[in-house]
Amino acid sequence: MSAVVVGALRTPIGSAGHGLRKYDAAALAAPVLARLVTDLDPEAPLVDDVVLGNCQGPGGDVARVAALAAGLDVGVPGLTVDRQCGSGLAAIEVAVGQVAAGADLVLAGGTESASTAPWRSWPPVGDAAPVRFERSPFTPPGWDDPDMGLAADLLAAEHGITRARQDAYAARSHRRAYAHQQAGGFDREIVALGGLDRDERIRPGLDEARLARLRPTFRAATDGGTVTAGNACGVNDGAAAVALFSPGLHATLRRPGLRVLACATSGVDPARPGIGLVPAVRRVLERARLGLDDLDAIELNEAFAGQVLACCDALGLDEQRVCPEGGALALGHPWGASGAVLLVRLFSRLVASGRGGRGLAAIAVGGGQGVAIVVEAVPAC
Repeated sequence: MSAVVVGALRTPIGSAGHGLRKYDAAALAAPVLARLVTDLDPEAPLVDDVVLGNCQGPGGDVARVAALAAGLDVGVPGLTVDRQCGSGLAAIEVAVGQVAAGADLVLAGGTESASTAPWRSWPPVGDAAPVRFERSPFTPPGWDDPDMGLAADLLAAEHGITRARQDAYAARSHRRAYAHQQAGGFDREIVALGGLDRDERIRPGLDEARLARLRPTFRAATDGGTVTAGNACGVNDGAAAVALFSPGLHATLRRPGLRVLACATSGVDPARPGIGLVPAVRRVLERARLGLDDLDAIELNEAFAGQVLACCDALGLDEQRVCPEGGALALGHPWGASGAVLLVRLFSRLVASGRGGRGLAAIAVGGGQGVAIVVEAVPAC
C-alpha cells in the first residue's frame, strides 16, 4: 500500500500582474498549507515535512519559508523541488517516497508567482555589462534549447495538429471551465486570497471564431505557425498542495482519499519538451498495471493546445476525456504549481464529488521531461 492523499487545495489562479500580484511564492503557498493543517483530524501527528515545487522564485528554500509563514511548528522542515513546470507533481512524488520511507504526514505541492519572480543576470565578463536572462537554460551548450512556444509550434506541425483543431480545443477548455465555475464546482478546492476567490483567466466568450482572428506568436503563418496567445496558456500566479497520509495513519484516522498507485518520470529530446508526458504516462500505467481504459479521470497539463493534442494522439487517447472541467488553457499555468493543481483537480473529481474511480495526472516539462501519477479513490477505512 502507498501514500493516501486526504486533502487537496489550491489558491485561485491569477493572471500575472493582477489579482495575486502582491504575493510572492511563499505567501501564495502559506494559506493553502495552513488550511490543509486546519482541515486535518486533531489527532493527526506533527507534519513530517513540507515539499514544494517552484521554478522562478527567490530561492532560500521557499517550502521552509512557506511552512513558517503558515504557522507550522518550527520543527517542521521544508524542501523545495525544481523540475521546472513539473515541479509541483515532482514534489508530490518526493513526498510519496518519504511516506514509503516511514513518514506519516507530508504536505506537498507547488507554488509560483510570475508577478514577483526576481530578475536575474549573468555575471559580467570583463568590462561588459551584466546580461539579463528570462529563464535558466534547460540544456548544456551544444544542445537545442528552444523557447516553449516555438517548441510547441514545431511539435504541433510534426504531429499534423491543425490550427483549427488547436483553437477548437482551447475554446472547449474555456467553455468547460466557465460552466464548472458558474456551477460552483471549483469552490471547494479554492482557498481565497487577497479578495480573489475564483480563477481569473477563464473567458466564456472565447470561441473558435474569435480565436481564429489571432496571429501566430512564435512562427509566422506563412511559415506554418499555428500557436497563438489564444491556444496557449497564460503567465500566472498560484499555489496548490495536498496532504499525504501513510497507510497506517489513513487506517487509524479513517478519511476518504486518493491512494497513489504509481509514479513515473521520464526524459525526451529537449528540442521537443512538450511530448515528455507521453513516456511518463506509459511508464506509470505499466507500473500500475493499468491501461487508459481503466481510468475514470485524466488531467493533463494544457500548456499549449497543439502540445496536449500531440500527446493525446501519441497515446491513442480521446482528447474529449482530458480535463472535462477545463484545464490550464482556461485556468492558467502557474509553472511550479501546475502539476499539483492537476492532483487537486483529481481529488475534487474523484473524492470530494463522491464518484470514486481511478485517475491520471501528467505534465510535460521544459528541457524534455515528463511526470505522471496514477491514483485510486479509497473510502474512509
